[in-house]
Amino acid sequence: MSKKTLKVAIVGCGGIANGKHLPSLAKLSEVQLVAFCDIVEERAQKAAAEYGAEGAKVFTDYRELLKEELDAVHVCTPNDSHAEITVAALESGKHVMCEKPMAKTAEQARQMLDAAKRTGKKLSIAYQNRFRSDSLYLKQLCEDGELGDIYFGKALAIRRRAVPTWGVFLDEEKQGGGPLIDIGTHALDLTLWLMDNYEPKSVTGSVFHKLGSRENAANAFGPWNPEEFKVEDSAFGFITMKNGATIMLESSWALNVVETGEAKTLLCGTEGGADMKDGLRINGEKLSRLYETKIDLGAGGVAFFDGEEESDSVREARNWVEAILEDKEPLVKPEQALVVTEILEAIYTSARTGKTVYFD
Repeated sequence: MSKKTLKVAIVGCGGIANGKHLPSLAKLSEVQLVAFCDIVEERAQKAAAEYGAEGAKVFTDYRELLKEELDAVHVCTPNDSHAEITVAALESGKHVMCEKPMAKTAEQARQMLDAAKRTGKKLSIAYQNRFRSDSLYLKQLCEDGELGDIYFGKALAIRRRAVPTWGVFLDEEKQGGGPLIDIGTHALDLTLWLMDNYEPKSVTGSVFHKLGSRENAANAFGPWNPEEFKVEDSAFGFITMKNGATIMLESSWALNVVETGEAKTLLCGTEGGADMKDGLRINGEKLSRLYETKIDLGAGGVAFFDGEEESDSVREARNWVEAILEDKEPLVKPEQALVVTEILEAIYTSARTGKTVYFD
């Protein structure tokens, strides 16, 4: 790898920046974190003090930050500002890593993709679950044809009671939705990527707000305020692809169910199947007998990363930095993330109208 050092800025110094982006970037010697922006200045100052390079600057207006000499910007703000900040950063000559989902709406996501193409700058969306060891191993199996033609998938993002009660998660205006756009987006991205299928034909969706109005409800993060709970608590989608493949998407922050799973997938192909229910399991048929195998991901490394034992977040950051330094495509392409947003939006539209949404 080139020895060049990248000057990186963070816009939005809240939970996801401190929980993932900053500690992961800080592990990479090729990165200098030189600018921090947040509408709450104290948050930016705290992040700069903990992670910033010598002389790191603090801003409360991202427009001022973009005047700095920077290589890349990480956008870690609420969903409704992803497009605005990303487009401005791209047009100012910076590469952009934007938190998931790509944008609040499909139209905003298309604006982001158009800006990346127009400026020639790199754009990636932070779907870090692709970088898990089980995901990378299963992707290799799919590419090697071990599952054959994958014609059915389930994208799973189900919590029993784990509604995020901080930040703007319950604010529909800021976020665009609830668990579907928050955690369902990860499960859908993972499933589409593993199937390598980005051509939806139709989407039928159901959205529910059944438990969010309850007072003093049991919840892993403490009771939510029903007055603030403006988004759905569960959402489900039935997606048909142009080649006939079918995907079922299940997402919920609060559902009366015992078996849960987040950012997981189940795949069925002509030669075999796979699921992430209890670790990574592969099933199939050999010599007229059925078999299933649980993959031990603790023995040996995973392709694409030279066997390095890293977290998915550090792998994501490393892949992004290498894409910039070596001028290659990042693993998460904006064209793929756009399709995810289009399908999520279609589920909401279908639920609102009671009609199936058809793609051109």
